[in-house]
Amino acid sequence: MSTEGGPQAAAAARLPAEHAAWLRALASLARRPLALAMGLPLLAGLLLLVQAAALARALQRIVADGADLAQAWPPLALAAALVLVRAALLWWAERAGQQAAEAVKLAARRALFAHLLEAGVLWSRARPSGELADALGTQAEALDGYFAGYLPALAGAAVLPLLFCAVLAGFDVVAALGLALTVPAIPLFMALVGWGAGAASRRHAAALARLSGLFADRVRGLLTLRLHGRAEAEQARVRAASEALRERTMAVLRIAFLSSAVLEFFAALGVAGVALYFGLSYLRLIDLRAAPLTLETGLFCLLMAPEVYLPLRRLAAHYHDRAAARGAVAQIASLYGTLPDPAPAAPAVDAGAPPAGPRRLEIAGLRVPMRAGATLRLEGPVAVAPGEWIALTGPSGSGKSTLLEALAGLREHDGRLELAGLAPRAWPQAALRRELLLIPQRPWLLPGSIADNLRLAAPQADPAALWQALRQAALDEVVRALPRGLDMPLGQRGQGLSGGQLQRLALARMYLADPRIVLLDEPTAHLDAATRDRVLAALARFAAGRTLVVATHDPAVVALASRLWEVLPDGRVVAA
Repeated sequence: MSTEGGPQAAAAARLPAEHAAWLRALASLARRPLALAMGLPLLAGLLLLVQAAALARALQRIVADGADLAQAWPPLALAAALVLVRAALLWWAERAGQQAAEAVKLAARRALFAHLLEAGVLWSRARPSGELADALGTQAEALDGYFAGYLPALAGAAVLPLLFCAVLAGFDVVAALGLALTVPAIPLFMALVGWGAGAASRRHAAALARLSGLFADRVRGLLTLRLHGRAEAEQARVRAASEALRERTMAVLRIAFLSSAVLEFFAALGVAGVALYFGLSYLRLIDLRAAPLTLETGLFCLLMAPEVYLPLRRLAAHYHDRAAARGAVAQIASLYGTLPDPAPAAPAVDAGAPPAGPRRLEIAGLRVPMRAGATLRLEGPVAVAPGEWIALTGPSGSGKSTLLEALAGLREHDGRLELAGLAPRAWPQAALRRELLLIPQRPWLLPGSIADNLRLAAPQADPAALWQALRQAALDEVVRALPRGLDMPLGQRGQGLSGGQLQRLALARMYLADPRIVLLDEPTAHLDAATRDRVLAALARFAAGRTLVVATHDPAVVALASRLWEVLPDGRVVAA
């Protein structure tokens, strides 16, 4: 067994309190089906005692008492009926367990997705998209076996072996004592093996998440890798990550098989000991009973001896589900930085109407954290009225994009930043997104047609409106020349169009959205002079009565602006 991680791995085997609380919160969302999944096997276990007693009574009458089949028919019929009833109860329990697991997985995915949306695009952009997708898919799926199999098996293993031993003690104390001595050893050794299983499962979950993220990122950037001659090197890297995952998987399986071997050893030892005891007793080689040993007593005890260990066998079969679920929870907590509340929250509603009055932007003492501990500072006070065009200039990497994201309400900041008298975070978000639009240097486009991407801004727009928006963005001639026109499909991140064409497609989407405040990041960076002039002329017409803040290095854009903000290398923003 691997000892990777040493004492740290052993310490990590203890489930953190917040992880356990999250699993309990998930379980509370499926309380009724989970109660059925845990309670029905207990009822089936009680009926098993009656079934075994009825079968032992029937065999006693036929074999020992010499009765005919008609006299033994009632207990045989009862045993047969109980077999059917127990089968139905166990089927119902398994179905309830699956219902509980599906409800839990749905709640977990909803909570993770809600947290992803609430955290915003900057949070998700800072994390590997493949790992985020893996958390919603594979890691949430790993909870299935824990709720559908492990928890019901745990309830049965905690109650039924002790109950069976107590009932057997009424028939034969020695047999019950022999079984009772071996039963506690199984959970003890399983727990010892489980420490290694938990650590191995966490390492496996982390390796799977890394592989998922690595594969998704490489597929998305496959064209770039081929252009730079890195396809073979990245192929080797994915192969190495896959081999590492295989080794982790085999380590988990080795520990699972070890756990099963421990269980089978003690179960075989206990059943063999009971059979040997009764065999020697029937041969009168030993006599440890106060009363004579009947066939009915011996048969009942021998029928029940394997059943004492069956709940523990079920627990062992699902024990790896526990380790997998704990590993998945740890991976989710590591990726998200927290475990989102799985309780169903009320749908987010933008309460209240947007503020009335002019969309005046007011800034004073603004502080925006940047990477490497730097801070962007705009002292002010500065007021931007509707109809003003601000050109935001400065060296590359000085923080122009960061300032635009702060103005859009996407970045945390200190100081005063208000739009129509309210901070962007205080606005009803749906209203804010209707009135304020940010177009970054790399606009987001979904895999779909050009029309699909345009209709993100105006779902009901007809083809005439789409062509008008493309004309304003100086992109209509390019789209008409495409084989399928508006129905031309785009790949991931707009693959199929150049950088300048993607920027103009985002501008066309802006014309359809018709916002009151527009934040643009280098809108002319990839355009030739003639196309730039067309784009700027249309943008100038659109800007009438609207507020524009444009980050740019282009003197032509600066010349059209009514005011200038300059970001200095030390992070200060000077408003001229």
